[in-house]
Amino acid sequence: MQRRHHGHAALIARSMQDMFARYPRLGALGAGFLAATGFEPLRLWPVTLACLALLLWLIARAPAPRAAFTRGWLFGLGHFTLGLNWIAHAFSFQDAMPHWFGYSAVVILSLYLAVYPALAALGAWWLSGKLLRAERSGLPFILLFAACWIASEYLRAVAFTGFAWNPLGVTLLPTGIAIAATLIGTYGLGALTILAAGAILLGLRRRWFPAAAIAAPLCALALWGLLAPAPPTPAGAPRIRVVQPNIGQDEKYSPELEEAHFRTLARLSGEQRPAPRLIFWPEAAIPAYLDMEPLWRARLAALLGPGDLLMTGATKVYFKQVEENGVATNALAGANNSLFIVSPQAQLLSRYDKAHLVPYGEYLPMRALLQPIGLSRLVPGDADFWPGPGPQSLPLPATLGRPEIKMGVQICYEIIFSGQVIDAANRPAFLFNPSNDAWFGSWGPVQHLAQARLRAIEEGIPIIRSTPTGVSAVVDARGHVLRALGLNRAGFLDGALPPALPPTLFARLGNWASILFMMLLAGLAIAIPRTKS
Repeated sequence: MQRRHHGHAALIARSMQDMFARYPRLGALGAGFLAATGFEPLRLWPVTLACLALLLWLIARAPAPRAAFTRGWLFGLGHFTLGLNWIAHAFSFQDAMPHWFGYSAVVILSLYLAVYPALAALGAWWLSGKLLRAERSGLPFILLFAACWIASEYLRAVAFTGFAWNPLGVTLLPTGIAIAATLIGTYGLGALTILAAGAILLGLRRRWFPAAAIAAPLCALALWGLLAPAPPTPAGAPRIRVVQPNIGQDEKYSPELEEAHFRTLARLSGEQRPAPRLIFWPEAAIPAYLDMEPLWRARLAALLGPGDLLMTGATKVYFKQVEENGVATNALAGANNSLFIVSPQAQLLSRYDKAHLVPYGEYLPMRALLQPIGLSRLVPGDADFWPGPGPQSLPLPATLGRPEIKMGVQICYEIIFSGQVIDAANRPAFLFNPSNDAWFGSWGPVQHLAQARLRAIEEGIPIIRSTPTGVSAVVDARGHVLRALGLNRAGFLDGALPPALPPTLFARLGNWASILFMMLLAGLAIAIPRTKS
């Protein structure tokens, strides 16, 4: 009976192999589409590994560089089209562009992003022919493909302002292997995902030794990640409250609802309490220009007890003088997407300005060309946002027994850029990530949180997220979600601020850690054919 079942399985495997060999492009496209199910909210990471194993097999069998590039590109096209489907939802909140264009925008963006896995496939195929004395389906080819994947994901994160959303390594968060990000970063974690898929491919080919050579360290990493504890929260840690008002994007900019929105934020922030608290509101939580409107600062200060501090998103605006009909008037020149710290004395203690802005969201590239043909940015407004100086650590002063601590800030989209979120020379105690995910559908917010968790693991610091409609969360320094408010719920999270870990290897080296790991993989790929492995 066992022989019969084994024969049936072998027959099915050969049939599938013949089918993919006959239609490699269709196989690559389908594999890419299914591989995206490993991301939130589906988390089908075994499917991702199986699809990557198929991709490795298809690239190894490519007869020419063009075929390798095309198969990698089709994989990327399917992968990004499903994984980024939430972008279409954002267009339903902007009447300056047709809502149906959102679906086209997802495909158009995917057509571009697919170039990066295609480059990884082409690079591995070409380099393996130049450097390796082994068949492309073996361990050296897999190592080289993993190295090329690091290069392609890093390039995707920096080219043309970068779009680092959904790096492959985020699919490993449920496995515990993600703890390797403390050593080799997110892009190195993507290479481990390729290696895991390679182990599956080698196992299917009954190459047990090289498959075990990959699987054994991955299992050790998984065990480490699942068992490594986060540091305990000490007694007397600062008290925090994270507010989620459940204000949808369709209501956010309504002048008629402005007062109701403020009452919701005020109610969820709670009454004044003796113990000093750090209170966190979402990105662009209030419509005021706080540095210009003392009455608004007074309203916020009235919500605070002695020793409380309020961290809230708002806009900093800049004006320029223009002359109309011989009369000089002030016109809006630009703005910063900012985070303000407000004290009980109605003072603005400091401000952080978002540095990594969203193209077409917070500014319109090539405005002189695109605006005349009717295109607009997705966030309402006549002027573009301007970038701030980059990562900073803002001091939160000592008060009522709470020591001074430093807070890093990354507003919304900024949190997805590995190695670019911390001022390493002035390391903060935690990172605050105010965000507005209300226009990202149901897939975008949970994917955003997963990427924030990777930043916590990489840097070894806790992260606090406050969003209008979810997912707001408190994440410890190991990337565990301690408390969270799900989508479309109003509420708050109370607790103590989790402690940071000592700086990780990645925190010290930044993305050089990923680059060094890439060089190690390439070196191993070259060295292995010279042995009996």
